[in-house]
Amino acid sequence: TMIKLTYFGHSSYLVEINDTKILFDPFISPNSKASKIDVSSIKADYVLLSHGHEDHVADAESITKANNAMLVSNYEIAVWFAQKGVEKYHPMNIGGSKVFDFGRVKYVNAVHSSTLPDGASGGNPGGFVIKHDSGCFYYAGDTALTYDMKLIAEEFKIDFAILPIGDNFTMDIQDAIKAADFVGTKKIVGMHYNTFPYIEIDLEAAKKAVSEAGKELILINIGDSITL
Repeated sequence: TMIKLTYFGHSSYLVEINDTKILFDPFISPNSKASKIDVSSIKADYVLLSHGHEDHVADAESITKANNAMLVSNYEIAVWFAQKGVEKYHPMNIGGSKVFDFGRVKYVNAVHSSTLPDGASGGNPGGFVIKHDSGCFYYAGDTALTYDMKLIAEEFKIDFAILPIGDNFTMDIQDAIKAADFVGTKKIVGMHYNTFPYIEIDLEAAKKAVSEAGKELILINIGDSITL
């Protein structure tokens, strides 16, 4: 089975596995680059949040409520959204996993920070490994390169990794290439780049670096979909 990825800008991807729609880190309505996306038309069964920063959770409440979706994040973030009236939520923490109807989700380490938009603690930042019937992928969240990523390759066979490439707040393209090595994949799906001046990068140079490393950099235009 192929899985479908739709990009909504910044770090927000909708991944469709069979008939289940899993939305990661929705920051759409405040993102001028994603102005053509109608947030109210987005369908999601699950909303997965890697950490608490505004540029990852801005539309989580509205989309979760509109779809009666299940919000999955760390304990602090899940409870924060529950207090805002999100009825279906599942709290996790680093190193734990949970089986949902579409597959197994493991919440893995990320090296970053995590504060919610109102200043509340967003707990520890994380990423997600999603193991489903026909494969497995890694959504890194915002993170530095870390040796912990090698543990992912020891446990899982990763088909592709959705990695931040924008530098400044996260890994840059060189570190993303190493991260792909560590998790054992040749396919990098880029995120967290070109949204703000701090994270603007030279995409041609990035593509060249990845291809010279014998890997593939997949960049999707906002609003477009691909199957992997």
